[in-house]
Amino acid sequence: MIDLLLRTLDFASPILAMIGIGLFGAGVLTEMGLLQGISRIASPLFSFTRLPDACASAFVVSLGSAVAANGMVARFRDEGCLNEREVILCAIMNSIPVYFRELFTYQIPIVLPALGLLVGGFYAFVFIVTALVKISAVVILSRILLVERSCRVPEPIRQEKVSLREAVARSFRRERRLFLKIAAIYLTMTAAVFALRDRGAFEAFSVLPLAEIFGIPPESIVPLTTYVASPIVGISLLGPMIHSNGITPVQAMIVLMLGSMFMLPLFAARSLLPRYVGLFGPRLGVGIVLFSTGMSILVRLSILLALLAFGG
Repeated sequence: MIDLLLRTLDFASPILAMIGIGLFGAGVLTEMGLLQGISRIASPLFSFTRLPDACASAFVVSLGSAVAANGMVARFRDEGCLNEREVILCAIMNSIPVYFRELFTYQIPIVLPALGLLVGGFYAFVFIVTALVKISAVVILSRILLVERSCRVPEPIRQEKVSLREAVARSFRRERRLFLKIAAIYLTMTAAVFALRDRGAFEAFSVLPLAEIFGIPPESIVPLTTYVASPIVGISLLGPMIHSNGITPVQAMIVLMLGSMFMLPLFAARSLLPRYVGLFGPRLGVGIVLFSTGMSILVRLSILLALLAFGG
């Protein structure tokens, strides 16, 4: 039990610190009247949607931290500035910068050298397509489901200039209850996930039958299975097989898509679910994770079917 508690605190502390910075930082900027103009930076992209300006402000913050941005969205929701549909679409938009950031921190420096230009470029292309699909889904759904509203980042209560010290004090008083609520739920969910993982709940299935169905070489089973647990390790095992012609580029792409389809639900359950449930509550948090992960899996399934048709 003590070991579980220590691992939970070790894992959750950096995330909760970022959430706290996002909540209290946004509160300080709001009190000082500085947050109202931030949304103008993202206005070209958000002009295609019917999302409120508050979502544009959060999106700008997500360029640095999606966790901090979603902390802002949670506060806007609690203040009545955003409804549930807007929260879901805002949260999806806040995940978009991660794809483009990983293009330069993960895809180009790690994946391309390991898998080669063809397969590595394909893998990066899938990431970009996923981001574009999510942006398109937000634009389309916002225009179908939402009505134009003038919900903006709240103006400061008083018009006189507020000092930084006073803004920090006000922000702390206003945000601490929300932060404590988020922290309690997030720690509980993280501990539950760790406990389930210790009991093998995330290893209760095998990818071997599906690998046989899709006709990939037996030697690719190891990188496929490894990819589900650790994409970087799986990629490092798959790379030598590609370079030695032990597996064709198309078969390598099939392995990557299969591995992604199994890895994404596990990643969502282990990492995303505690975070979003902590921020938005069980019903809304689960809905956001299912929607976002479902779109990612759908993209990979579509590409997998295209690869199977091409390979056949």
